[in-house]
Amino acid sequence: MIQFTTVSTPIELEGILSLQAKNLPINISSEEAKEQGFVTVKHDMPLLSAMNQPYPHIIAKKNDQVVGYALVMLPAFGNAVPVLRPMFEKIDTLHFKNKPLIATNYFVMGQVCVDKTCRRQGVFSGLYQQMKEEMSSQFDCIITEVATRNIRSMNAHRHVGFEVVDTYTVAAEEWAIVVWDWTKPVL
Repeated sequence: MIQFTTVSTPIELEGILSLQAKNLPINISSEEAKEQGFVTVKHDMPLLSAMNQPYPHIIAKKNDQVVGYALVMLPAFGNAVPVLRPMFEKIDTLHFKNKPLIATNYFVMGQVCVDKTCRRQGVFSGLYQQMKEEMSSQFDCIITEVATRNIRSMNAHRHVGFEVVDTYTVAAEEWAIVVWDWTKPVL
């Protein structure tokens, strides 16, 4: 049985880093990256720990092991991960619902990953539903970016409710900035 919760121990942070390492492009084949998706950023424990405050990361656990995660990243961490700086700079220039994105009460989902053994079991959606449950009383939306060549991730984000706000290219990689608006009424 898979449980969705927030990170509360250093062991859970280590579980995130372990799962992350298994899904970095340097550790998987290009075919697997194309079919199964991949993660881009490699975090270290001090940064992951700092990002876990004051809003803890969301995790999925099975038999006490982290099998999925969605990282909470406040805009204050925009300069902490060099590869994400262009996203934060782009967010500052974009509008959503006729309002500058920078003027909305948002946070960034810093990375999402599901263990290979738990894919196609609703873990991705479950992580985001838990994130919404934990964070929607304090934030209007989640913003993240997805490499457009990561088709699996693009489709999964659309399925959850994210909308593409803009695309841009950095270092030959096209990125889609996507927003999940929590202020619109549920139909």
